[in-house]
This record gives sequence, structure tokens and C-alpha cells, in this order.
Amino acid sequence: MSNDITQKLRGAVRTVPDFPIEGIMFRDITPVLSDSLLLSELTDEFIRRIKSNDWQPTAIMGPEARGFIFGPLIATKLGISFIPIRKPGKLPGSTIQVEYTLEYGSNTLEMHEDAISNTDRVVIVDDLLATGGTVAACMELCKKTGAEVLGSLFVIELIGLDGRGAIEPVPVEAIIEYPA
Repeated sequence: MSNDITQKLRGAVRTVPDFPIEGIMFRDITPVLSDSLLLSELTDEFIRRIKSNDWQPTAIMGPEARGFIFGPLIATKLGISFIPIRKPGKLPGSTIQVEYTLEYGSNTLEMHEDAISNTDRVVIVDDLLATGGTVAACMELCKKTGAEVLGSLFVIELIGLDGRGAIEPVPVEAIIEYPA
């Protein structure tokens, strides 16, 4: 199954040169989202990888925007909660925040302060692993609550940017890889 889904995803992901800036090869997953069968197979593959690693999460965490697509699909099938991670000012109620560094500046992510606790086991899911900054920020939010991060799931990993190194020792599962 794993090789089959890999080939299907490679056929569906569109490469857009020079987007959003010159020199970037943007990997566009929107064709995957328009194929309900492929999206269902991708969700099943994520769940297969969770089970093959013997992760037993109590929650799936997903940063906006594309973590919001895959996270709820996985959480629903597993019968566990989904934790949305947002940019500041998007969540009502009390939140906790973490600031993280980007290549040219910084950003902030937040979640509801009561979203997870020290008894939770979390898997983080997003569409793309590049430098690992977003996932490292999600991990820091988990650390602030005492929750355990079991692993991370991605549709695509960009090789050469050391995203895995930025989030060690958290295990990484990526379905397909591209050079950065």
C-alpha cells in the first residue's frame, strides 16, 4: 500500500516553479484535496503509520492551515480529539503561545490553554516538513502543558533543510520526499 500511495501522491502533487518567490519549487497539494479517493487513502496511510509505530495518541495536533485539513480526518477515524494550532488572535478564550524564529524574522503560534494536558499523547500532522520551525513550535506548546509528543506526520518532506534535525528526537513519517 505504501508504495502505491507514494506513486499516486507523486502523480497528484503539482510543482509550481518560482512561487511564492523566485527560486522556490512550490509543492502544491490542492490536486490531492480535490480527489476524495486519494485523500481517503492518504488518511488511511497516516493511520497505518501511527499504528505501525505503535503510537497511541490521545490527540492529533495540526497547525494552520493545512494541518487543519489532515488532522481532523485522522482524529475522526481514530476517535480522538483534534487540537488546532493558530496564529495569534484567531482562537477565542485563554491561550498559550510560543514564538519561533523563521529565516527572516519570527512568528507566533497559539492553542487554547485547556486543549491538552500532561496526560495527553500527541501526534503532530502537517502537509510539509521543511526547516521544522512550525513543528518545533507545536512541540514547545506541548511541552508547556506537559503533553508527550509521540511523532509527526507529513505528506511531503523537503530533503536538505534538516527539518528532522530541528525536531529530534521526535520521529518523522513523511509519505513522499522532494529535494529542497
